[in-house]
Amino acid sequence: MNLKALLAALTGRQSSKEVAKERLRLVLVHDRASVAPEFLDKIKEEMIAVISKYMEIDESNTVVNMHHTDGTAVLEANLAVKSIKRPAHS
Repeated sequence: MNLKALLAALTGRQSSKEVAKERLRLVLVHDRASVAPEFLDKIKEEMIAVISKYMEIDESNTVVNMHHTDGTAVLEANLAVKSIKRPAHS
């Protein structure tokens, strides 16, 4: 990892090149998994909605992928958690 990539990772900012590269990677993963990108977007939205009840999620750094491993579909979700919401005590 070069210095520019390290700084981008630490600040949460990505260059337009990195964003385009990530989008292309997602399209290729979607194609290989035979799942429409819209389907994974819907799953991502719903997962964030449910998990947001308990945690503050950084949606811009959340990625959901699906691929096949040994004949099984694998759903991977990497959610960037900003903070945990603590329940209010009555």
